[in-house]
Amino acid sequence: MPHLALLTDDLTSLTALAAELKLWPFAAAIPYMIVPVLMVLRLRGSRTLDGEHTDPPPGAPLLSVIIPARNEAHNIVRCLASVLGSTYRAIEVIVVDDRSEDETAAIARAIAANDRRVRVIETPPLPDGWFGKQWACANGAMAANGSILLFEDADTAAGPELLARAANAMQARGLGFLSVFGRQEMKSFWERVVQPHLFAMIAFRFGGTGEVNASRRVEDKIANGQCIFVTRAAYERIGGHASVRAKPAEDLALAQRAFLEGVPSEMIIGMDHLATRMYRSLPEIIDGWTKNIFTAAPDSMPGGAPARLLIPVLLLAMPLLVLAPPLVLLAQFVLPIGTNLIAWAMLGTLVMLVFWFLIYGALAGYTPLYAFTFPLGAGVVLYIVVRAIWRGRRVTWKGRDYVT
Repeated sequence: MPHLALLTDDLTSLTALAAELKLWPFAAAIPYMIVPVLMVLRLRGSRTLDGEHTDPPPGAPLLSVIIPARNEAHNIVRCLASVLGSTYRAIEVIVVDDRSEDETAAIARAIAANDRRVRVIETPPLPDGWFGKQWACANGAMAANGSILLFEDADTAAGPELLARAANAMQARGLGFLSVFGRQEMKSFWERVVQPHLFAMIAFRFGGTGEVNASRRVEDKIANGQCIFVTRAAYERIGGHASVRAKPAEDLALAQRAFLEGVPSEMIIGMDHLATRMYRSLPEIIDGWTKNIFTAAPDSMPGGAPARLLIPVLLLAMPLLVLAPPLVLLAQFVLPIGTNLIAWAMLGTLVMLVFWFLIYGALAGYTPLYAFTFPLGAGVVLYIVVRAIWRGRRVTWKGRDYVT
């Protein structure tokens, strides 16, 4: 095999040259340059709601907005006000109080007393084998009268055109399932430091909505549980929330069920039409992501059971690779470290600083100086991953303990 021998000789010569010229730090830093570029390229081509019609479709069907709410007194007013301000007028709004321990139900009932479109119902006792959100959504769906159901989290704010644009998108493309990913509000220090890292991990795994929608593998399907539109017929076809009752990441599971059942589905970007503040503090961030990051991973891991054994390693690798260069730079002050390794660490750190400068610069209202906190954000993500792996199938959320 003369060609193989020639190639081997060439690679040997190049390796020797790189060693002589001390180029290995640059070669080792190449992944830190390539990965962000690939991530940005994969996000291109994402479909957005901006191109959809703003007027409700002709003969607009009744749309039931179902809002599961447990201890959401600090969010429910904004959420309901945004939905009731929709240009889509054929709506009913069902607030499903999931046995809240605060004033959620009282606030929602006060709003319902002044707007006949709003109803407040309370969930029956949570059955074994169900997560609270799925139980609340299932009860809301049973009480709903609309031919289109919108499951919207209580920590969201819908733009006035969200419902109309989504309904038009579903009608125009014959969709039975449509999930909208909106703007993620990050107001506190820890939200701004940690959340972008976790969203970057999701983007790295799934790519943009164009890639998600085009994929023919069930493991590549994902949805945003903060905002899911589904026709009544499609909802019943996939078995409703009962079919994903024991899944911590019910949104991903619903999207995969829809795909398996042949329901035409899409994920779409709606940055100007939906805003969500997922968490307000570091403990909430840690608890929220601990719930999903490890338990949901098997459903999004291609390759079957053997590949799933790699999940802990892959989850740990992401934050560790981000942390490695700045940690080496710090370690040089207390340990004898070679100049080549320091050069690699400097290059890797510089590349990631540039990447995070661009990310924070693209986020309206966020100073790019947050880029300097990227090691701190990666450190928190590492803690979340370790905590999630250690907890395994045990999940705690909103005062309830589950075993998945």
